[in-house]
Amino acid sequence: MRWSRRAALALALLASPALAAPVTPAPVVAAERAFAADGLALGVQASFLKHSAPEAILLAPEPVLAQAVFAAPRPKGAPLVWWPLWAGIARSGDLGFTTGPYTSDGKPGGYYFTVWATQADGSWKWLYDGGPPSDMTGAAPQGSEVAYARLATRKAGSPGKAMSEVTRAEIALHAAAKTDVRAAFLAAVADDGRIVGSTAPPPKDRSALEAELATRAASIAFSPLGGQASKAGDLAWTYGVARWTRDGQVRRGHYVRIWRNDAAGWRLLFDELLAAPPLKSPPVTSPTPNS
Repeated sequence: MRWSRRAALALALLASPALAAPVTPAPVVAAERAFAADGLALGVQASFLKHSAPEAILLAPEPVLAQAVFAAPRPKGAPLVWWPLWAGIARSGDLGFTTGPYTSDGKPGGYYFTVWATQADGSWKWLYDGGPPSDMTGAAPQGSEVAYARLATRKAGSPGKAMSEVTRAEIALHAAAKTDVRAAFLAAVADDGRIVGSTAPPPKDRSALEAELATRAASIAFSPLGGQASKAGDLAWTYGVARWTRDGQVRRGHYVRIWRNDAAGWRLLFDELLAAPPLKSPPVTSPTPNS
């Protein structure tokens, strides 16, 4: 009887969702590595087109649909090599990201950042690709183990509810950033979050993160353009326009972020600020894929 009870308990535990395979960013990492492999085999144009979602965007320097940019055949070009070193994923397994160093024609380029989402057929396609000129000195070599960001601890329950909550978090962040960028971001960033944008290496601790924030203007005006949340409502990405003044000159650029639904609420897991040249014409609000 004792064995039977133990066997019944074991069977019940095996059937429990708690013992289901844990969600990890491994599928996102695999998608990124396949993307990178095709970059060498097929060339930049073909690989970026092959692995992009219909709504994928680039900042070139304004938001444009990637498939429009890469639609026309181009020469294979110089080798672009990149590899992931940090990755994250939603608990619903449908939204994730990776980041790591890249080289162009063998020369250091900086750090890429890619946002990924699953498609109707279950495949992973990228939604955004771009990154800052972060110093890659000392970066782990290609093929190194990838660090995983912690999973969210809360779920909003739906993408719509999640985006409403993230919008409120961004409104608060943007209001605070108009007067004190450093304080605003330190209050919003997760304890394992990363903030990048300068030529410094991606921060690995709080002091480096604060040093990165010190490279930004004291006041920045942000305007959202778009984004997307996971099905579980636990992870979201956003992007938009940033404007600031430095040395008496008005500067502009774009931000790209990952928000995670933590126990204390939505926190910044990743934030990058990318400078852009002055506009020659009015910006579009956001690209829209052809229906």
